[in-house]
Amino acid sequence: MFYLLILILQMKLLKQITDLNKAINREKGLGFVPTMGSLHKGHEALIQASKKKCKKTLVTIFVNPTQFNNKKDYKTYPRNLKKDLEILKRLKVDYVYLPKVNEIFKNKKLPKISLNRSQKILCAKFRKRHFEGVLDVLNRFVKLIAPKSIFMGEKDYQQFFLVKKFIEKNYKTRVYVCKTIRDSDMIALSSRNNLLKKTNLITVRLVTNKLLNLKKTIKKDKLKSKKLIALIKESLMSEFNIKIEYLECRNLVDLGADINNKSFKIFLAYYLNNIRLIDNF
Repeated sequence: MFYLLILILQMKLLKQITDLNKAINREKGLGFVPTMGSLHKGHEALIQASKKKCKKTLVTIFVNPTQFNNKKDYKTYPRNLKKDLEILKRLKVDYVYLPKVNEIFKNKKLPKISLNRSQKILCAKFRKRHFEGVLDVLNRFVKLIAPKSIFMGEKDYQQFFLVKKFIEKNYKTRVYVCKTIRDSDMIALSSRNNLLKKTNLITVRLVTNKLLNLKKTIKKDKLKSKKLIALIKESLMSEFNIKIEYLECRNLVDLGADINNKSFKIFLAYYLNNIRLIDNF
């Protein structure tokens, strides 16, 4: 209790909607960084971007149950509130909102959100109702917070793409993407990395670097992309004994499969030691 009191003196820790409303009632240029906690340098980069662009910054820590299509995944998702609050204190965040599940979802009158057929690709194809859960909870947060800007990471690019389209269509809020933060081995920082063993991280490094090199090769000859993707997918599964959900090239205009004359990314989702990892290059 004393520990939390010290933090409250330097940043406003909000747990109830009434506290949230009172604290941000007059804030007009608020930057919003939604997180599920277990913060790392990637989250820090989002917060720094918000602090640079906005007058004040609000961070939420909320592990949203509706975006998990696997109950075990939800229960084992890494959580470390004490460490998270220390990081947010060091970054001099203005507001931290820690809502309870029943408080966020008590308004049951909001319309149900559904993806159309063309959007059910990549993670949306394999994680049933995942993005619907993400969009629903962010819809609820934006209604409560009314931020000027939202900051999201590029590592979850499909999530950013869908959120930007939905939020900017329905609100005056702008959604910004920040570059993926990688360690010295080029591994994308992720809260789920905390669940991996050191030997697993070696595998992640090797997979990552192979795909970074593949991106360079495809840039030189996009017509060979499908053949090259098929070859490396088979090679990665054989060499590292990993289960690949998808490995695809998609353009950044509409996430379509046509990458000719368009900027593109290689999107990857795979299981390593029963941990699901995603990245894009």
